[in-house]
Amino acid sequence: MTVAEAPAIIVAEGVTRRFGDVSAVRDLNLRVPEGRILGMIGPSGSGKTTTIRMLTGTLPPTFGTMSVLGEDPQRFSRKVRERLAYMPQLFSLYPDLKARENVGFVAALFGIGPFRRGRLIRHALEVVELWDARDKLARDLSGGMQRRLELACALVHSPSVLFIDEPTAGIDPILRLAIWTELRRLRDDGRTLLVTTQSVAEAEYCDEVAVLADGRLIALDRPEALRRGVYGGEVLEVETDRAVDPELLAGVPEVTEVRQPAARKLIVITDNAAVATPRIMAAISDRGVGVVAMAEYQPTWDEVFAGLVEQGATQAPEGDDVRRS
Repeated sequence: MTVAEAPAIIVAEGVTRRFGDVSAVRDLNLRVPEGRILGMIGPSGSGKTTTIRMLTGTLPPTFGTMSVLGEDPQRFSRKVRERLAYMPQLFSLYPDLKARENVGFVAALFGIGPFRRGRLIRHALEVVELWDARDKLARDLSGGMQRRLELACALVHSPSVLFIDEPTAGIDPILRLAIWTELRRLRDDGRTLLVTTQSVAEAEYCDEVAVLADGRLIALDRPEALRRGVYGGEVLEVETDRAVDPELLAGVPEVTEVRQPAARKLIVITDNAAVATPRIMAAISDRGVGVVAMAEYQPTWDEVFAGLVEQGATQAPEGDDVRRS
């Protein structure tokens, strides 16, 4: 597990949050540098929402310390609060206001004047593709449109730090990509984002990924490093012209593990794919088996996540149950 070495905007040190006899978050350590997207990924009940609630000051930790922009979330100054935005998991806007009125209300709360407000409202609604629905009441919007409206409200005052809980839940793939494009644009402008999601595939859009399970942080690294780390090395996919015994690669020094998902297919984990490739081909050919294809294997994010959770389970200390967040 690695953490980027840079001045941290969001910090959690030894944070635990208990509800009675159960823990929603256990011994959490995080450091998020400025201008980064940290994706917090895990199933329902893994502690993601509880973590955001603590970082935004709505819930105190039982143990440990936290800071955002250098301040304890339980003691945020007005100046720091104005630099934050929070998009909650559940719909929390005014159902009897129009879409543009909801965004305008939030802008007014942050002291944005009428002239500048109109331009920012339009931009925020256009980002989430709701400008054409600006005059619809929030209650008349679909669930996906309501999520997009909440994101527009979170973006309208150009915050320095954004906490976004499940921004793409219930949203179609095309719009999901558009939203992530905007989040990355914000990152490129120097914003810092902590984004939670149950969609493992969205790890690809983040600078670093924190994987949570049962209230514990089980992995924290760059997406490409997590891909490699879950298998313990570089991975090759080998297709042969007939059934092959994976044991024939046991003597290749660079090969650390061989898996066989099908009779004519091998997944080979190696310390150095460039060195191992010709030796793997030679070992297979020496047995009279032809190599049809060999290429780098990119595990799906579902495979990566499942592997990390499995690794985390073997390292988990015995303890209490975890409350759903």
